[in-house]
Amino acid sequence: QVQLVESGGGLMQPGGSLKLSCAASGFTFSRYVMRWYRQAPGKERELVASITNFGGTTTYADSVKGRFTISRDNAKNTLYLQMNSLKPEDTAVYYCKTLGIEYWGQGTQVTVSS
Repeated sequence: QVQLVESGGGLMQPGGSLKLSCAASGFTFSRYVMRWYRQAPGKERELVASITNFGGTTTYADSVKGRFTISRDNAKNTLYLQMNSLKPEDTAVYYCKTLGIEYWGQGTQVTVSS
């Protein structure tokens, strides 16, 4: 059974940093492109970042480019999102997603506020 468990969210002041983790199980992690999405209240779910199966290529939404870094550790079946220079506009529930598998976990809340 597929499982994606996000963690690492919390409350931060603007300019702060957080590192999110996503523990994956139930599939061959290294075969899949992985993605981070976020959803703010009243907004559509937004693709934040994507990483290829061995980490060779990464892509980012313009809104986070230069501030966020997606990475993965295939030996640990774990996806990461390092978030720096956080802004209030980054406030959302963050979800990891496997491209090609229709499963969503519970997400982790990130709140950026002074």
